Amino acid sequence: MSSLIKKVISTAKAPGAIGPYSQAVLVDRTVYVSGQLGMDPSSGQLVSGGVVEETKQALSNMGEILKAANCDFGDDFKSNFPARAAYQVAALPKGGRVEIEAVAVTKARL
Repeated sequence: MSSLIKKVISTAKAPGAIGPYSQAVLVDRTVYVSGQLGMDPSSGQLVSGGVVEETKQALSNMGEILKAANCDFGDDFKSNFPARAAYQVAALPKGGRVEIEAVAVTKARL
């Protein structure tokens, strides 16, 4: 039996974690991307413009993390979906209005 690959995924093109977690973790060919806020990677601050602009930035950040894991948005599950998390929080870090997480499958092992 082959050994399982586990690797932390990190890129400077997305904001660093605001706590004791990784931007993403690769386990074999599955990538678990931590929740992304609408933060500008260079300043570390939330983008202005409200929930729409924060959502666009959160997705841009996620795209950069997926690239670092040899993935893109086309690698999200399209059927037979994994378990999902839906939760309500009192407040997101930095006063964020939106946080988006993802699970993807890489095209090939890194």
